[in-house]
Amino acid sequence: MARIFCIANQKGGVGKTTTCVNLAAGMARIGRRVLVVDLDPQGNATMGSGIDKRTLELSVYDVLLEAATIPEARRRSDKAGYDLLGANRELAGAEVELVALERRQGRLKSALAAVRDDYDFVLIDCPPSLSLLTLNGLCSAHGVIVPMQCEYFALEGLSDLVNTIKQVHANLNRDLEIIGLLRVMFDPRITLQQQVSEQLKAHFGGKVFETVIPRNVRLAEAPSYGVPGVVFDPASKGAVAFVDFAREMVARLGAAPAAASAA
Repeated sequence: MARIFCIANQKGGVGKTTTCVNLAAGMARIGRRVLVVDLDPQGNATMGSGIDKRTLELSVYDVLLEAATIPEARRRSDKAGYDLLGANRELAGAEVELVALERRQGRLKSALAAVRDDYDFVLIDCPPSLSLLTLNGLCSAHGVIVPMQCEYFALEGLSDLVNTIKQVHANLNRDLEIIGLLRVMFDPRITLQQQVSEQLKAHFGGKVFETVIPRNVRLAEAPSYGVPGVVFDPASKGAVAFVDFAREMVARLGAAPAAASAA
């Protein structure tokens, strides 16, 4: 049965989408079956997976409105090795339409229940705001992976996110927890980043992943080629770090490979 994780941070520009698609590609590389759900109307995870959001006949928008199922709407990212439930600008309108509907915060959870045996992991790329879209992701998930830069303002944003997760856990999803904090765009030459990193480890302990994603030009270039950095330049420091992170995630969760679980 799939483990479902949101990649979330209420602060924008911290590498959520980069983390989502590269973690998915890294997991696919080590033999896991992965579905990426793009919950951001900008559709960056869709484009970054090599699928043109403008050509989507069905998207996560249709799934949330129950006009389509995930098997009908998902697409295969052959280059990256995982399935994608894509998003485009239509998703921005879902916010308004969902308000008047029943089970508005649980629609994604219901849709994912039908495909939970098809995957080992489902990764949900959330928008940077706390909206009905983000709420659908949080209500569906077993846990949250928080990518964050080691900077002062990131610490302030983290406290807001932790409070949000506590509220969702208390009121809507008792399974929800923070799986871990991932330090991204890290430059060890900057003293402040080292200091913030140490503060994170002191405060959150084992919730801070051992893997650190370095600041890497190849990761930044990859979206313009429509592939995750893990595929674009597998030998780059950023790609190697994300594959290491995928292994750390699998080891932490004790998840067996698909072949092993089927044997």
